[in-house]
Parts: sequence; structure tokens; C-alpha cells
Amino acid sequence: MEVTWWGHATCTIEDAGARVLTDPLFVRRFAHLRRRRGDVPPPEAAVADAVLISHLHSDHLHLPSLARLAPGSLLIVPRGAVGAVPGLRVLRRMRGLRITEVAPGDEVRVGEALIRAVVAVHDGRRYPVGPHRVPALGYVVEGEARTYFAGDTGLFDGMAEAVGPVDVALLPVGGWGPNLGAHHLDAARAARVLTMLGPRSAVPVHYGTYWPIGMDAVRPHEFHSPGDEFVRHAALVAPEVAVHRLGHGEHVRPEARR
Repeated sequence: MEVTWWGHATCTIEDAGARVLTDPLFVRRFAHLRRRRGDVPPPEAAVADAVLISHLHSDHLHLPSLARLAPGSLLIVPRGAVGAVPGLRVLRRMRGLRITEVAPGDEVRVGEALIRAVVAVHDGRRYPVGPHRVPALGYVVEGEARTYFAGDTGLFDGMAEAVGPVDVALLPVGGWGPNLGAHHLDAARAARVLTMLGPRSAVPVHYGTYWPIGMDAVRPHEFHSPGDEFVRHAALVAPEVAVHRLGHGEHVRPEARR
């Protein structure tokens, strides 16, 4: 299996002949954020057998990026997303996207790979439109390996039981601004996840890509350092886990399951 990190929470997981894309964000700038590191992902990044959406925040469910998917692409979203985000209905009608809504415990077969939705603890509402409360999700992609894509989440009791055994963990370690809100992982908390889940390999994501326009000098270490900090914390609390800090567009082939 192979993992490519395109920046922010956007990854491609290739396993068992299936190509799975997470939270695609394919723009140089959106809202008040500008991409400060890494090129915008190339067209081949939008090619996928299935696309996973972890929650409805616009840096994870980005409608213009979803419009770049091939017609007929399979989009897996949290249950209630289609009702909460009218643009999804437009994409389904205009682009022919096949949208499947899931809740924790639901499974979707994609070729020889199995995708399972798992709990995430995060505010999954769509801003600024309405009070719709749609739960945030993580996903486990199981093929030759079991790869956990956490989306956005905080630590929570029963996390190991909710996620199950995994071989590779794609964990958020930062954010897109000088402060992380509630129910996020920073580098230290993400390292604690390794002690809870016990994967063989980990890849830090959700850092070092987007930053608010005009705030380049405000707490810049929060932009640059989370990846290195995760490596440092992981070495202290989970030295048996191989951590792969990727550059934008780089890929790795982690070890398969034990």
C-alpha cells in the first residue's frame, strides 16, 4: 500500500487496487486562507475510486475541489451531509457524483478494499449556513493494511475500541491558524493517539499548508513546527512507531500489517 500527502488533510491511499482520496482541497486560496507551502495538487490527485469526507467544514468539504472529480465518482460523506449542504445536491445532479452517507460502524466496499466509518469528536457543522449538526467521522481503509484517516478529532475515551486495530495512522497535528479550537489534535496529543492505537506507521497531516492572509508573522511556529514536534513526541512516547513526515506531494509505502 502507498500513502501520498498532498497537503492539509488531503491524502491518497492506494491499497488492494483501490485508490481512496481524503478531504480534497485543490486551491491556492479560499476564504481567508492562502496556501503557503506546496504546489496545488496536480490533476491526477483528483483521480480516485472513492473520496472520503470527514466533516462539513469548508477546508474538508470544499465544493469547488469536489467539482474537479471525474463524473460518477463515489463520494462518502457523514450521514445528513446532503441535507445540510445544498451544493452536494448540485454536484450530484450536474457532475453525476454518487453520494453515500454513512454513520459510525457503516462499511462500504470499494473493489477489494473495505472502508469503515468511525467516530470522531469534532464540531461537524457547516459554517456559516444554518445550525445543522452532522457528526464528524474518521475512516479506516482496509486492504493489505488497515489505514486510519482521523479527519479532525480530539482525544476521547474508548478511542482504541472505536477505531479498532490499525497499521497506519494519518493524524492531524496542527491547523490553519495561530490557535487550535476545541476537539483538535496537536503534535503532543496526536502522539498520545499512537500509544492508544499502536500502529506500525504514522503520517502527520493537517499542518503546514494554509495560513490566514495577512497573519504570516503571527505565531509562525504554529505553521512550521507541528510535523517536527510530532516526530519528537512520538519518539518519546511511542518509539516503536515509524513516523513518516512527508513533504507536499511525497508518498511512502509503510510496512503492511504484522
